[in-house]
Amino acid sequence: MHLDVIDLRNFYYRTGLGRAAQRAIRDQVRALWPDTQGQTVVGFGFAAPLLRPFLDESRRTIALMPAPQGVMHWPMGMDNISVLCEETAWPLETGHVDRLLVMHGLETSETPALVLEECWRVLGPGGRMIVIVPNRAGLWSRRDATPFGAGSPYSIMQLDSQMKKHHFVPERHRTALYQPPSHRRFWLRTGPIWERFGNRISGRIVGGVLIAEFSKRTHAPTRPGLTEAVRRPLRALDGIAKPDAKPV
Repeated sequence: MHLDVIDLRNFYYRTGLGRAAQRAIRDQVRALWPDTQGQTVVGFGFAAPLLRPFLDESRRTIALMPAPQGVMHWPMGMDNISVLCEETAWPLETGHVDRLLVMHGLETSETPALVLEECWRVLGPGGRMIVIVPNRAGLWSRRDATPFGAGSPYSIMQLDSQMKKHHFVPERHRTALYQPPSHRRFWLRTGPIWERFGNRISGRIVGGVLIAEFSKRTHAPTRPGLTEAVRRPLRALDGIAKPDAKPV
């Protein structure tokens, strides 16, 4: 079940913990995509907190928000680029998206397979997608006080397996949100330290969210019979005598 857009807005923009989460995840996304010059970048779910670095750099930036969640004007103080859409019918042309960000759009959906089909449809050949989901082994998925406590958390293997079924190729994995999901001042002050420490020894300490990048790869269609026909060409003209090459 999707969260309400008002609750998401209040968490990410009006609480210290939400702003810390926004910064930690956005830094990881930016490290994966340092340059999107001239590309179309789209966010689905509630990916708006991650899109701001791409506003001036990308050719086009769009924030899609599913109808069960609701929509809000974004970015504040600028022309609106957020769009309310059906969860499995996005108002985008097929194959026109270069980069796709999905946050709070997969784990909260009742039809994740259909959402991934729509992701596949809008991405162009070789397009990239980053999916941010709650880590099943992390603390954040166990706290209902944060948006990552809603929906179905994932492990890396579960996420990769689901993506492969929809013809996405796993590329890179990262984790974030190593600080405890607490509003206490001490944890908020030391949050950046926890993130730096966690990124260095991520194999030993569990992050609250998984950040996984996938690519869309299309294969050349096979044409049954063509290879065999070329291997065994028709010899309809065999037996016809060659013309006499002697001068007249």
